[in-house]
Amino acid sequence: MLLRMPGMDRLIAAAAGGATALLAALTPAAAAQGGPPPGSYIIEYGSIHHPVVSRGGMVVSQNELASEIGAQVLRDGGNAVDAAVATGLALAVTLPRAGNLGGGGFMLVHLAEADQTIAIEYYGEAPKAVAPGLLLDADGRVDRAKRYSFLGAAVPGTPLGLFEAHQRFGRLDWADVVEPAVRIAEEGITVTEDMAYALTLQRDWITMDPASAEALYKDGGEPYAPGELLVQPDLAWSLAQYRDHGASAFYEGEVAARLVVAMQANGGIISFEDLAEYQVRVTDPLWTEYRGHAIAQMPPPASGVLLAQMLNILERFDMAALGPQSAASLHLFAEATRLVYADRSRAMGGYPQHDVPVEALLSADYAAQRAALISADAPLPPEDVQPGAAALEHSPDTTHYSVVDAEGNAVSNTYTLGSSYGAHVMAPGTGFFLNDGMGNFRWNEPPGSPNAPEPGKRVISTITPVIVFRDDRPWIVSGTPGGLQIIPAMAQFLVNMIDHGLNPAEATARPRVFQGYGDTLDVEPGISPDTIAVLESMGHEVRQTLTMGSIQTIEIGEDALYGAPDTRRPGAGAGIAQ
Repeated sequence: MLLRMPGMDRLIAAAAGGATALLAALTPAAAAQGGPPPGSYIIEYGSIHHPVVSRGGMVVSQNELASEIGAQVLRDGGNAVDAAVATGLALAVTLPRAGNLGGGGFMLVHLAEADQTIAIEYYGEAPKAVAPGLLLDADGRVDRAKRYSFLGAAVPGTPLGLFEAHQRFGRLDWADVVEPAVRIAEEGITVTEDMAYALTLQRDWITMDPASAEALYKDGGEPYAPGELLVQPDLAWSLAQYRDHGASAFYEGEVAARLVVAMQANGGIISFEDLAEYQVRVTDPLWTEYRGHAIAQMPPPASGVLLAQMLNILERFDMAALGPQSAASLHLFAEATRLVYADRSRAMGGYPQHDVPVEALLSADYAAQRAALISADAPLPPEDVQPGAAALEHSPDTTHYSVVDAEGNAVSNTYTLGSSYGAHVMAPGTGFFLNDGMGNFRWNEPPGSPNAPEPGKRVISTITPVIVFRDDRPWIVSGTPGGLQIIPAMAQFLVNMIDHGLNPAEATARPRVFQGYGDTLDVEPGISPDTIAVLESMGHEVRQTLTMGSIQTIEIGEDALYGAPDTRRPGAGAGIAQ
């Protein structure tokens, strides 16, 4: 049911107009009404942005070299899972601030022949020796120096997660999938403008750790310049161990030994026992719907439930009639985000100790109750943005990539180090950053609280990769980094594609907004000053900010794949296997 609130007709009339009707006639969504057929994106002059097209397989990631390595694996006969593993390992070399061996994440895999979709959770886990107050300073606040140290690292899940995915669903030999990453670490990569900038920005923190300084900087902590060659021999060694011994290298073997020695020498608490007992969780996805489209998402501790809840609220409004980027639609995104994040603060908690009330949060009645709180004309007063009855039971440098092969297998994978460059430390001789996942627990909550640290606990995450289905077939494979901005960024992108019929490049490029726990409505560059003026007249406190997220998407068409690397991160690219 679509709710039309008081004042909504006026907002629709102001937002829609003749241009919206013309746009609808030019988009693939209008094909059923006689518009151009799917597959015409490349010549669709109603759009400013156009996707990359492939009639074979495709990889879309935040780094062009990593995407090309994944695409080469497809060309060599690998399937989507083989290419996903190769891409993830290449990102550990080319994108050290987010691509990783020392972090964790969430992966969705769709197997075309079996018509099966699987969720693989390999997030970081609190070591057994965690204790209350471990990361707090004398004033009871999280101590930055402790968080960004060996003490801040959770047990990494990436090596076992990627290995488990390959062993279950890959096609090529394991060594062939890992070898490209070994090669580029040994031979070196050309430092990009983006990589040089990021390493310069973080130099003071990263070079405090001798192993990190040696791995990524010249003598004296001097950053590499764009165009120079960066060779990473320690990372190549770790990857070679991974190639030759599989995940056991990281959890029982030589890499594990170097990690534990570094922990013992630097006050960390990860033990051999923590590593040996770490397990990946392979489950069914969380299945939800938006406007008749089934969506596979990650269950808790990922935030698929929160993205689904936000879409459930938005489904109560006629988003298509409001038009993309109108003040009315941006207002709805802001208000829905505020309500969802109010529920997040009460309902979400770490796995497995906390039981998230998924069914209650996703019920149709609850969505209607939350939607009914939203006014068309003004934001809710802060004191009225409270968790609902169902709920009573942020680094931007995570990274996402999407893979689809010629057979229709698909992977949507988001993994993270937590903060940019994680804990800013490396075990000597390993060449990869450890995560700072322990810093995401609520250290000031009493023991037993949903997000208080506990041995073996996996903290909640805003990560939410998706696979959207149309006519029982995968249609959109997508996800994004962005911390707290992930959920509203994905909601805005999906509304752009599903409600407004935009192609994936156009849907990705449209400016985004975010309002979570604070009083300000953050807007990206590119939103019209006139729109901002309308939002301010409604009572929003608008603030111009940097870009939000880095959505990497593949749309699966009838006879082609359409890739949309998000240009918000320089160097993103699509690799194609024709």
